[in-house]
Amino acid sequence: MDVPQETFRKLQDLERQLLSHRPLLVAYSGGVDSMFLLASAVRVLGTGASGVIADSPSLPRQALDQALTAAAGFGARIHIVETDEFADPRYLTNAPDRCYFCKSELFARMDQMARERGYAALAYGENADDPPQLRPGSQAASEFQVLAPLKQAGLSKAEIRLLARQLNLPAADSPAQPCLASRIPHGTRVTKEAVHLIECGEEILRQHGFRVIRLRYLDGTPPSARLQVAPDEVACLEGLAAQIADQLREIGFGTVEIDPLGYQGAGLL
Repeated sequence: MDVPQETFRKLQDLERQLLSHRPLLVAYSGGVDSMFLLASAVRVLGTGASGVIADSPSLPRQALDQALTAAAGFGARIHIVETDEFADPRYLTNAPDRCYFCKSELFARMDQMARERGYAALAYGENADDPPQLRPGSQAASEFQVLAPLKQAGLSKAEIRLLARQLNLPAADSPAQPCLASRIPHGTRVTKEAVHLIECGEEILRQHGFRVIRLRYLDGTPPSARLQVAPDEVACLEGLAAQIADQLREIGFGTVEIDPLGYQGAGLL
């Protein structure tokens, strides 16, 4: 494998960790971190590794389909569990720790599955670049004793993308895609209707060819949309502004505005 020696050393460490936790149940979202972790586990453990994907209104249907197709491509068995965070008022309140309640729901389901089916351990895709103080899900992982093998091996996001390319994983260069609830400002209540509207709106942008997409939902009657795309795609979005605004109004949005700076997420990819 054509990778730097230090990265290869970390990969070997990852593989040693995986071998010591057979059979392993991996939280899988279809993002590059969880995809690489699951693909590595399948490569090392074979049928001794399986993935679990949480299906909820916050997961776009396209993302679910892509994640399942990718997993089939590298031979992973996936369990789909319908999580019920939308029944938890603490999640719906949408405080800064919203992700804690979502991850707790997933890890509780995984823990139950592990006990019923004899899995030795749970794992998820936190990497060495993820600061735990900014990720409420890390607290949930600690409470359920969920392993973070990528982080433990010291693998950075850039190294994971490099190794994912070596495995020809489809998420290797895909933009980060957090859940739909992340488009709703903290303090604005999360509803199934809101996340569905966001999903439909982002699909409109995707059909116009935009790759990095954030539709920020601003509560109101009707709700407003603030559109963010990659900085180098802003000019194209501005050229299509009238057409896209009409399409978004047709599905239920009111005012539509474009962020002139584009999406400023770290690295975009």
